Amino acid sequence: MPRIKHAQVARATCALALICLYSIYVTPWSPASKPGVQRGSGADVLNLVNMFIGTKNGGHAFPGASLPYGMAKASPDCVDEAHGGFASDGSDISGFSHMHDSGTGGTISLGNFPIFPQYCEDDDVSNCKFTKDTRLVARGSYDASPGYFDITLANGIRGEATVTAHTALYRFTFPKNVSSTGKLLRPTITLDLNDLANTRTGDAKVSVNSQTSQISGSGIFAPSFGIGRYELHFCADFSGVDMPETAIWEGIGSLVNGTEKEFLGYSYGGTVSRFRPPRSDHILVRVGLSFISPSQACRNAESEIPKFEFEKVRKAAEAEWRKKFNVIKTLSGGIDKDLEIIFWSGFYRTMLSPQDYTGENPLWNSTEPYFDSFYCIWDSFRSQHPFLTLVDPIEQSRMVRALIDIWKFEGKLPDCRMSLCQGFTQGGSNADVVLADAYVKKLGGPIDWNLAYRAVVSDAEDELDSWDFAGRGGLNSWKRLSFIPIDDENDQGSGLTSRSVSRTVEFAYNDFCIAAMAEGLKHEKDQKKYLSRAGNWQNLFNPTQNSSIEGVDTGFVGFLQPRNANLTWEFQDPARCSPLLFPDSCYLDGGGGETYEGACWLYTFFVPQDMAALVKLLGGPAKFVERLNFLHESGLLYMGDEQAFLTVFLYHYAGRPALSAKRAHAYIPKEFNNTINGIPGNDDSGAMGSFVTLTMMGVFPNPGQDVYFITPPFFKEISVVNGQTGKTATIRNINFDPEYKNIYIQNATRNGEFWDRNWIDHSFFLEGGILELTLGPEESKWGTREEDLPPSMSTKK
Repeated sequence: MPRIKHAQVARATCALALICLYSIYVTPWSPASKPGVQRGSGADVLNLVNMFIGTKNGGHAFPGASLPYGMAKASPDCVDEAHGGFASDGSDISGFSHMHDSGTGGTISLGNFPIFPQYCEDDDVSNCKFTKDTRLVARGSYDASPGYFDITLANGIRGEATVTAHTALYRFTFPKNVSSTGKLLRPTITLDLNDLANTRTGDAKVSVNSQTSQISGSGIFAPSFGIGRYELHFCADFSGVDMPETAIWEGIGSLVNGTEKEFLGYSYGGTVSRFRPPRSDHILVRVGLSFISPSQACRNAESEIPKFEFEKVRKAAEAEWRKKFNVIKTLSGGIDKDLEIIFWSGFYRTMLSPQDYTGENPLWNSTEPYFDSFYCIWDSFRSQHPFLTLVDPIEQSRMVRALIDIWKFEGKLPDCRMSLCQGFTQGGSNADVVLADAYVKKLGGPIDWNLAYRAVVSDAEDELDSWDFAGRGGLNSWKRLSFIPIDDENDQGSGLTSRSVSRTVEFAYNDFCIAAMAEGLKHEKDQKKYLSRAGNWQNLFNPTQNSSIEGVDTGFVGFLQPRNANLTWEFQDPARCSPLLFPDSCYLDGGGGETYEGACWLYTFFVPQDMAALVKLLGGPAKFVERLNFLHESGLLYMGDEQAFLTVFLYHYAGRPALSAKRAHAYIPKEFNNTINGIPGNDDSGAMGSFVTLTMMGVFPNPGQDVYFITPPFFKEISVVNGQTGKTATIRNINFDPEYKNIYIQNATRNGEFWDRNWIDHSFFLEGGILELTLGPEESKWGTREEDLPPSMSTKK
């Protein structure tokens, strides 16, 4: 979750209050107060998507109109929690803009070139509202569905939005309005050359075609969680009315003579278009977008929406979403409708980002796909990309190719990327995990795996002069000491040298993933080297370190701790950076401590490559389960950070898969539910959505490995059609209970044969088949033997 110290929401307060405030702020809506899900009946899965889950209290989910992975994302913009454009926070609306990210932390991104429909008092242009701080209007009713947003403002003006890949289409309905003299007012639409966070710091320009009133222009902006600048271009046209009178404005609303203007540096400016009172109530506005040029923005608009047919565009967008959803079929078995909505809404949000900018990359020429808004891979590698491998392998393959192409032209795989710019690196080089996950699961498409391998090896071996935005830092110490020391003085490059503990465990897992690729590509020496480095996490395990919380000894001994280069130990309270102790003290700043967005308590459990060794180190299965229970039940764990996801399923490695199922039901729907507060933290480009969806499917992955933990789906039956092979994999619950009393697997069969492992690999989805789980109300012996457990590095034969 992207966070820097000066740009936070009160995540600690949320974490501390998750249980005690549940009944206050997570009570499901009554049907009458549920926007987004009450649009008729029938089997249309679009009716089960609540666009407003996670649009309050820091979720920052984007509820506006988008295609799957679409570049254009149209929405009204509010003035408070505006990261996703619109939020369910009751704040005023400042305009409608055409590009957004979804679920991000950091500062607000995009929201460029907002338009604002209005009547100007007494039909006097000098009374129009031009700048963001003046053009504020209260919201009225609103609703949304995939590919569509609808809002009526308090002044009676209605705004609807739909999209194609690179173009937003708005339909504004103006109620009749009159001046103080009784004269009909002229509908007016202003355009602002700014963005949501006021980051336009470079030059901007705008041009008005006097023959057609087409408006085109550009602006240079800053990314929200990274470095550099990006230039965006637009092309706006109107339909449904006579050609408007359009002028250019600057400052706080002074009109400019002429049809073109350049704005040097940062200064307010834009256009104002005034229409005769229309014969119909509708004014349609088409806004094409491009990172290449204004003329390409116009071509995008004209080719994608040639005739301003709003309903046709909306229906096409809905069809695109149905096509994506159709790969999964569920048999609900009588479960609460809210749970179905949670599932499909989570699925929906996983496909908002990354965003397909293919053909819109001005940085290099390539025939490969280009995706942007990997925002951030530190979040998405854990469940979002594995989910897309399951349900949309063709697009996931294109994303993998895009990552490789970024390495080819920029020299490093990204850990975070937005708006054509490099984002901050939060820990390890976790694109390595994304590539390895795709490799071990035999993801199809024309992926150059030799290039992919060179890219991940570059992360492991070559340090940049400045590594805050790509690659890894501290590689000299990593290779020499086999851990990252606190205050690393031997760093060959420059970067923020905090997070030595969390970087060590992430580097170790990154190297394990590289070793998996090395094995498959027959690089035997590399495989041995990276497997050796994958064990480096143990060098920060202090076996004598205890943990007390508020003066009370927890009774657990042995935690990851920071260490000096001379091998002496330093101390960081194992609970620091948890909701119970200084939760805001571990971000990207100089005082950020030795773990990132989580405590040593949490990071001690992050050994995905060798959980068998960790279970043994922590005292064996029984003691491990006791410690893991304490993590989940003491208030130490905050599910709003993605590192928490895997801990729900680590019971599998202790031979207690039933407890993973029990823990999943403890979090869904308590913390993941059908409300505007329905996720515990930033959605992080769909990371939270993918967690809830995979968990409810009963096949949560260990990312970077060919491993899915088996738990009972939340449905009686669920089927997935693999887009790569066309085969269907079905998971069926026997003795299913919609009240979830029977959540423990008693036995399992795969294609009629007994299946004792508590995990399954990706071949099940590639080849298809049926996994039947017989359920009961009590924990059983299924999946509990040593040979039933998921593989670990130290036990692999």
